[in-house]
Amino acid sequence: MKKHLLLIYFFVYSFHFANAQFFTSKEPLVHTYSIVARDAITGEMAVGVQSHWFSVGTAVPWLEAGVGAVATQSFVDKSYGPKALALLKKGYTAQQALDSLTKVDEGRDVRQVAIIDNKGNVASHTGAKCIQYASHITGTNFSIQSNMMLGDKVCESMKNAFEKSIGKPLAERVLLALEAAENVGGDIRGKQSAALMVVPGKTVEVWNNKTVDLRVDDSPLPLKELRRLYTVHLAYQHMNNGDLAVEKNNMELAMQEYNAAMKLFPQNLEMQYWTAITLANNKQIAKATILLQKIYAKDKNWRELTKRLKPVGLLNVSEADYQKLIQ
Repeated sequence: MKKHLLLIYFFVYSFHFANAQFFTSKEPLVHTYSIVARDAITGEMAVGVQSHWFSVGTAVPWLEAGVGAVATQSFVDKSYGPKALALLKKGYTAQQALDSLTKVDEGRDVRQVAIIDNKGNVASHTGAKCIQYASHITGTNFSIQSNMMLGDKVCESMKNAFEKSIGKPLAERVLLALEAAENVGGDIRGKQSAALMVVPGKTVEVWNNKTVDLRVDDSPLPLKELRRLYTVHLAYQHMNNGDLAVEKNNMELAMQEYNAAMKLFPQNLEMQYWTAITLANNKQIAKATILLQKIYAKDKNWRELTKRLKPVGLLNVSEADYQKLIQ
């Protein structure tokens, strides 16, 4: 480990000295591929990224609802993220914000940055001294960028995947673009971490700023894990929609949403459990009992939880039906 760190230090020090650049030891070497994108219909904005570097999601993507999205990589200056978003909030276009930041950055030649604003304007910069293969492609409502790639097809493959997936949710399109990059070789060093983040197109409460916020910090197959997490995310969206339907006493819609969740995440006992409780509250005791018995067989703690629901009003059944549910 020490030898590895010394080699990195020697490489960075030599590079900085030879090029008369000014960097700090806190700047991560996030050589990677990423995409910033916007959905022309919903206005949502997203960043997707994958890298052979630990916790890439804490360095590269920066987003704010109703404002824009930024990807800052290569020899990362993380301040590009919040600074670019602040400039966009002042009314700068994506290009104006990027120009303002690179103009005063002595390390611009080793930076790679992409910005998209809430109108879909994009701007990208690939420094002349980014490690090959390094390039970017901009298009309508997106910018794709990569550096230190195994081959020169990454950006083009991402572009094709993104453009061919029009009509799908933005998060899905971004994930498809990342997977396309990996299919043509990706990062020359391999893979380690990934992230997928989406924000609404309009300003919202700060606690609702991100509609998708998924990170894989360390994995031998980060995109595969990111895909799994995205599927789980969709399943829980259906669960949340089901809960809202229950609050409005729309049991038909609730069951549709719960069933959709279970199809996406069939092994999850909690999704099955709350579906059963909803069935019980909807006077479908026989169906609820069958489902609960299967759950209890796998984990008896769920039976204990059922006993605790009735006293707090979350299980509204007769005493006779209650006994059937906890047997």
